[in-house]
Amino acid sequence: MEIAVQKIAVACFLVIGLSHIVQPRAWVKFFNLLHSKGEAGCFIVGFLSLTFGALIVGFHNVWAGVPVLLTVIGWGQLIKASRYFLFPQASLRTLTWVREERAWMFVAGGAICIVIAALLGYDLIAR
Repeated sequence: MEIAVQKIAVACFLVIGLSHIVQPRAWVKFFNLLHSKGEAGCFIVGFLSLTFGALIVGFHNVWAGVPVLLTVIGWGQLIKASRYFLFPQASLRTLTWVREERAWMFVAGGAICIVIAALLGYDLIAR
């Protein structure tokens, strides 16, 4: 099951990473839309993070080698989801950081996602 989750993660990180690089302004608009929805927008972020994090934590409990990166990311997503669900007002302030002039941050995040996809993908091939 761990390998299947790792394959899913590679696909997700690759597609989302490329999207962040190619469409950073669309991501800004998306997060601004979520911000405009107030606490309900925070819950959307929470559900997205919870779904990805729970999948990883539930089915990818690997604590050795390159795959540990994915396990740590999964726990990070669960922590993020908890923050957005339990403290939506504080999380809403985080969403105010997303602005058009900071769209480059999505490009940087996309590059990081692609590096993660490459590391996890290489690990799958090397097995």
